Amino acid sequence: MFTGIVEELGEVTAVENLGDASRFRLRGPVVTDGAKHGDSIAVNGVCLTVVEHEGDEFTADVMAETLNRSALGALGVGSRVNLERPTAVGDRLGGHIVQGHVDGTGAVLERKPSENWEIVKVSLPADLARYVVEKGSITVDGISLTVVEAGPDFFTVSLIPTTLALTTLGLKQPGDPVNLEVDIVAKYVERLLATTRGAAQ
Repeated sequence: MFTGIVEELGEVTAVENLGDASRFRLRGPVVTDGAKHGDSIAVNGVCLTVVEHEGDEFTADVMAETLNRSALGALGVGSRVNLERPTAVGDRLGGHIVQGHVDGTGAVLERKPSENWEIVKVSLPADLARYVVEKGSITVDGISLTVVEAGPDFFTVSLIPTTLALTTLGLKQPGDPVNLEVDIVAKYVERLLATTRGAAQ
């Protein structure tokens, strides 16, 4: 489990095409500290497994299913990525519960800077819109954010200078893809209500 609080802005140093998968090598001195084979690290909100670890770099294999359902396929050498290690039991939950299982992708539609923050508008797949509510939580490229406005096919978030400086959202431009993970609580509630209604009929 993750919390959506990015630990560092890493970098893709190599991408190897494996046919029905890709192997990424990524640099991140913070998240690789003490890392070992089999550990999990979230890369732009996608939970990946460490295959190899050397120095401040690690490799992870990304299957076709993940490449198709996320924006990781758009990454290349030099791409910056948000990195987060799993939450340890007993740690503070600084963001919200994040599984690292991407529900879909959106794209940055618009950026509106102001003196102390920036409003970013992101497209939202129709099948995810019902899970997104104003003042609710959403994960964008692995970042736990609060929804400002929730539309039928978009949402907006307000980004403080720290988020802009320390995550990929400070770099994304209109048209750039982002990974989206909706609040898992909303999906559980929907499933429970559907089951309850079905049992009552």
